[in-house]
Amino acid sequence: MMTISEKISYIKGLAEGLALDTNTKEGKVLTAIIDLLEDMVDEIDAIDEACAEIGEQLDAVDEDLALIEDEFYAEDEDEDDEDEYYDDDDVYEVECPNCNDIIYLDESMLEEEEMICPGCGTRLEFEFDCECSCGCGDDCDCDPDCDCGCNSDK
Repeated sequence: MMTISEKISYIKGLAEGLALDTNTKEGKVLTAIIDLLEDMVDEIDAIDEACAEIGEQLDAVDEDLALIEDEFYAEDEDEDDEDEYYDDDDVYEVECPNCNDIIYLDESMLEEEEMICPGCGTRLEFEFDCECSCGCGDDCDCDPDCDCGCNSDK
């Protein structure tokens, strides 16, 4: 298959083989069309070269971005590793009934008995009933390490 440059060269050769008289109206039109086609081919070639250069630059930016992402996400993975050492017993999940966002709370946040959902602004209230075997009721003051089991439900 011939390229556009090859096709215009072929047409130009055909026109020269016809020995067009460039002084006639038809000869002037055909010569102008061939010149225009040559100019178009030159512009297309310039655009192709610019696109190739942009493609190379884009590949370089993509590679740089990949390196940055690797460094950024590697830091996140390190933070996740730190979370593994965090005691899960001290973190509670609460789902907002309004926006269904999951909110992670620690015990000090729960002791406040209410908070505002960071996702939608809904006021959330927390109420806990102690179901321990020591009989302390709703106002459980048991030590978190006691054997009654009341703190294991929180």
